[in-house]
Amino acid sequence: MIAFVFPGQGSQYVGMGQELYREFKTARQVFEEASDMVGCDLVKLCFEDNAGQLDLTVNAQPAILTVSVAALKVLQEETGIQPDFVAGHSLGEYTALVANGALEFKDAVWVVRKRGQFTQEAVPFGVGAMAAVLGLQEAEVEEICRYVSSEKLIVSPANFNAPGQTVIAGHREAVERAADIAKEKGARRVVILDVSAPFHCKLMAPAAKRLSEVLDEVTFHDFKVPIVTNFDAQVNFNVSNLKHLLVNQVMNPVRWCESVRVLYERGVRSFFEIGPKNVLSGLIKRIVSDVEVYNFEKPNQLDLLRGLSYDGV
Repeated sequence: MIAFVFPGQGSQYVGMGQELYREFKTARQVFEEASDMVGCDLVKLCFEDNAGQLDLTVNAQPAILTVSVAALKVLQEETGIQPDFVAGHSLGEYTALVANGALEFKDAVWVVRKRGQFTQEAVPFGVGAMAAVLGLQEAEVEEICRYVSSEKLIVSPANFNAPGQTVIAGHREAVERAADIAKEKGARRVVILDVSAPFHCKLMAPAAKRLSEVLDEVTFHDFKVPIVTNFDAQVNFNVSNLKHLLVNQVMNPVRWCESVRVLYERGVRSFFEIGPKNVLSGLIKRIVSDVEVYNFEKPNQLDLLRGLSYDGV
């Protein structure tokens, strides 16, 4: 069984997708369509160093989606490899929904542009924060967050990424206090992340409400293959609950560790990370050991993947 998985925010870098754009007409068409939909030159945004513009949430989200979809289309055209399941990390869930036919690309890139805007505007800059806690179990991190949180100061798990790697989010003061306690409890390392908003926590409720209104304007289509979703880490076979899952994803933790285990339990033994960098590949290898993990972002990776398609992975 094969799963296609797609990265989220934080995977962006200047120059991503440039080689695909140069070599494949399909990739160029994806960039052109995205630029038309969001009213922004995605080629310039992705390929040129524009004083940190690519790192802004409102730009990073459509840019990563565009590069990932361009890679997806090239991979499928050049190899014929098709997934049995799809999944994505946070923003990457929208790429997964393009991959399984639930969303048209033009709708997805428009929605994530809005999603980026809404999450950025939900909390004033500097009020929120996120931190990666390394070396503690999920239950330990959850307990620390419960201890620190109050009615006025919130901190909670935001990403369950892998065993011993949990990201927390909330009010800056609460995140910093939780980080200090995590160190006292034996965390190997705690890193305050360079992000512009506290994603995947209750402070994102205003963004979730606005996103719900945007999703009302989008048509969802029947799934070609099932998706394992972030909010519930469950296999979803149809669109009936999709809007609910996407809205709740914004203000609840990404259950990536659980999601990978669910895919493994369903028989997936080959994971293809499609899009910039290979963050998810590293996480997958820490979650399940006896699997094959492949990446596709650049043309020079195609020779290996073409061989896999003939072997019937």
